[in-house]
Amino acid sequence: MSRINLTMLSDDNVMKDYRKLYNSDIAESLVEDSSMRFDSVEDASMFFARELDYIKSKSYDVLYPEFNALRLFAASSEVGAGAETITWYSYDKTGMAKIIGNYATDLPRVDVKGTPSTSHIKSLGDSYGYSVQEMRASRMAGKSLDVRKGRAARYAIDYLANKLAWAGDEKAKLMGVLSPWNDVPLFTLSLNAAGTSTKFVDKEPWEVLRDINAMVEFTAYLTKSVERPDMLALPTDAYLYLANTPMLLNPSSGAVCTILKWILDNSPRLKGIVEVPELNANSEITPYPGQGVAFMYKKDEDKFTIETPLPFYQHPIQPTGLEFVIPCESRNAGAVIYYPLSMLIAVGV
Repeated sequence: MSRINLTMLSDDNVMKDYRKLYNSDIAESLVEDSSMRFDSVEDASMFFARELDYIKSKSYDVLYPEFNALRLFAASSEVGAGAETITWYSYDKTGMAKIIGNYATDLPRVDVKGTPSTSHIKSLGDSYGYSVQEMRASRMAGKSLDVRKGRAARYAIDYLANKLAWAGDEKAKLMGVLSPWNDVPLFTLSLNAAGTSTKFVDKEPWEVLRDINAMVEFTAYLTKSVERPDMLALPTDAYLYLANTPMLLNPSSGAVCTILKWILDNSPRLKGIVEVPELNANSEITPYPGQGVAFMYKKDEDKFTIETPLPFYQHPIQPTGLEFVIPCESRNAGAVIYYPLSMLIAVGV
């Protein structure tokens, strides 16, 4: 290997790809092609190892704004990638004090009771690859290998992880924030004045305000004001209705503002209202098809987290015949919900 200074291969993944290529027949066959202009197998292996390193970096850094779960919710990767489950305990105080005499011996006993809960962890995976002919073409054209394959692999895993965070997968025992079996309270929206619809877009501004206030009050009632969610996620049509519909503030002066601005300026609890396409009635992600969903929550890792023990990872290349394949993997536990009553779901918004 005199032609290659191996000290240049400081990155472990690049070194792994280099060795895989060097030990395969792919680099050797490319060197034998006079049009490729490689001096040796080492040169060819080094060139494509660096190409793959570039592709992996590019695909890993790509962000897709339509995936909102990790943007909106607290995320965690503290659990090891080798774990199969996540177990946590919910503790509750038991017992009560009482008035006692000076020489009392029957002091009431208090204690702490812990109840375990478990979430499962599953692997997500896909792969992409390049044929020998694609390598020839990229080298002859003086261009890099197409990074779009790596991006497509990252996109597919991110899409599934985002879907699991929202809707979960009952068969795989993964929970999402909207999963019907997750014990998050369901709020029943009121009908509009005509008695025909629960959708915000079919209501007057005061009816929308009544619904949102009732959602806040519902959580306060259930938890005796212990839980105070401060974010409201809405489908696109409901959000745009709030953002664009004016409401009259003062009949004498004619002062107006949008419903959205009035809520954010005056609500004692809500700090933000966001648009989330995953909650749309036509979304492929929501477990309530055909109905827009509102989700009220608090972005707090003590309330719930999106658990990803292993973020998107690309393994070293696997030479197979006249191509090489890059396996991609992630480990995901969906949403781990510690306090279901800190959240609220309203269907049909």
